[in-house]
Amino acid sequence: MAIAVGSIVEGVVTGITNFGAFIELPDKVTGLVHISEVADAYVKDVRDYLKEQDHVKVKVIHVDENGKIGLSIKQANPSTRSNRERRQPTVSFEDKMAKFIKDSDERQLDYRRATESKRGGRGSGRY
Repeated sequence: MAIAVGSIVEGVVTGITNFGAFIELPDKVTGLVHISEVADAYVKDVRDYLKEQDHVKVKVIHVDENGKIGLSIKQANPSTRSNRERRQPTVSFEDKMAKFIKDSDERQLDYRRATESKRGGRGSGRY
């Protein structure tokens, strides 16, 4: 079976490092799932998500000229992506902009008050 970019295959975790996990694919070919492609969430340690001999579904994301295969677990499971996208709140651009302007005005006012008091405003007693 030829490994083609974009195909989804099942493999077995054969090794875990600080930067990812090695997956043995069909035909005894090995590829690497980089730590950034293990899960949608931040992954501090790959061992929190995978252990050796786990069977995982992966998507082939690239094959370079040396035969190195790049894999992704999170891209192989599109249902988790659509769930994450649905959870994001739908706030309009205008609402975001209004909140930003309000926060910005409040910060500027606080800054002006602090600067004014340092300069000796409001009757500092200078003659």
